[in-house]
Amino acid sequence: MNIEVSNVANLPTKHGDFLIQSFKEQQPSVIKEHLVIFTKDLEKIPTVRIHSECLTGDAIGSIKCDCQAQLNYALDFINEKLGMVIYLRQEGRDIGLFNKVNAYSLQDQGFDTVEANHQLGFASDQRTYEIVDFIFDYYKINKIKLMTNNPAKLNGIKAKIVEQVPVKVGHTEQNSNYLKIKKEKMDHIL
Repeated sequence: MNIEVSNVANLPTKHGDFLIQSFKEQQPSVIKEHLVIFTKDLEKIPTVRIHSECLTGDAIGSIKCDCQAQLNYALDFINEKLGMVIYLRQEGRDIGLFNKVNAYSLQDQGFDTVEANHQLGFASDQRTYEIVDFIFDYYKINKIKLMTNNPAKLNGIKAKIVEQVPVKVGHTEQNSNYLKIKKEKMDHIL
């Protein structure tokens, strides 16, 4: 892996005062700049949220998904429990923003989130977590409490997960079918 690590900077937010650091990952055809948001002090076994970028949810406030609610919840939680959020640049389960919008269009035509990805020639979830392993090694973290509903994350990282912390927020009328599909077809714990 070809990875550059930024300096650490202060990040005051509405959720609390954090530190941030960026990890620039050079992949064969793309550069991804990931972000780690963390408290000044970390627990010996920190609570960690691995959050994949969702521009439509995180920044714009879409309620087609539960992403912004999960991110906000995680930032509040780690501020209180002394942990970190690893923000991965893996838009649309790593199909990219352009393809995500095309998947949204297919969803408007009646396909569910998994079927839409398949119609576009992608797997249900294309994300990988090697960069997370690098980040944990960088911070010398080998045990975590993982904030997730996604069982793929439980098996996708090297760190020992001593506790799974559910993130059951952001349920809306507009995303009820999306969440149902995540539970039924992707085994999310909802």
